[in-house]
Amino acid sequence: MPPSLFDSPEEIERKTKTPDIEKSWLRVLRDEFQKPYFLNLKEFLVEEMNSGKKVYPLPAHIFRAFDLCPFKSVTVVILGQDPYHGPRQAHGLCFSVNKEIIIPPSLQNIYKEIHDDLGLPIPSHGNLEHWARQGVLLLNTTLTVRQSAPMSHAGKGWEQFTDRVIQEISDRLEGVVFLLWGRHAQNKGASIDRTKHHVLTAPHPSPFSAHSGFFGCKHFSRTNEILQKLKKDPIDWRVK
Repeated sequence: MPPSLFDSPEEIERKTKTPDIEKSWLRVLRDEFQKPYFLNLKEFLVEEMNSGKKVYPLPAHIFRAFDLCPFKSVTVVILGQDPYHGPRQAHGLCFSVNKEIIIPPSLQNIYKEIHDDLGLPIPSHGNLEHWARQGVLLLNTTLTVRQSAPMSHAGKGWEQFTDRVIQEISDRLEGVVFLLWGRHAQNKGASIDRTKHHVLTAPHPSPFSAHSGFFGCKHFSRTNEILQKLKKDPIDWRVK
């Protein structure tokens, strides 16, 4: 049995040192899980849990974005920053929330732009798994967070891990469309090979910045136009 991200340090050492992640990603990232920074990250998360702090998302959902979108299936990457830090919100996909949760403001604005861009109805829930299953990697920069403490797990190692994820996509795949919304995502994606991939940038969909250029960016229709030119399947941007 592969180790849980929240095994004790002794269990981490006893087991294979690789989290339970989709097998194609495991082949690509296996050596990353054995690096000192990642083992330190695991120990940090164990200490958080053992001290009684609530960490989101649940352990089984930390790598949900990878589980739903195998490596070779990636055609679009959307970069977020930090998981939602409220109860039952985060489930491992950036901008996405569980169905019973109120749709967050940034996702509401994403839905408004999809409606204006493609004429699709505004969804009634915020679960974006339908996108992920089509090849949209919904990747946060940091994959865990402490309850009610945004950015509390920043600087602990996740950024190095997700840098590697982006680099592997850039190096090994071709024709991926990267949607980089806001300065943080744009800085994170600075190393993407623009000669092989397509990078679309806009302000973040947050209520603080959406009106400065996210609304009207038409990234969803533009993404599908690019994919169709590459003879790839377009994304069904409906939410099911």
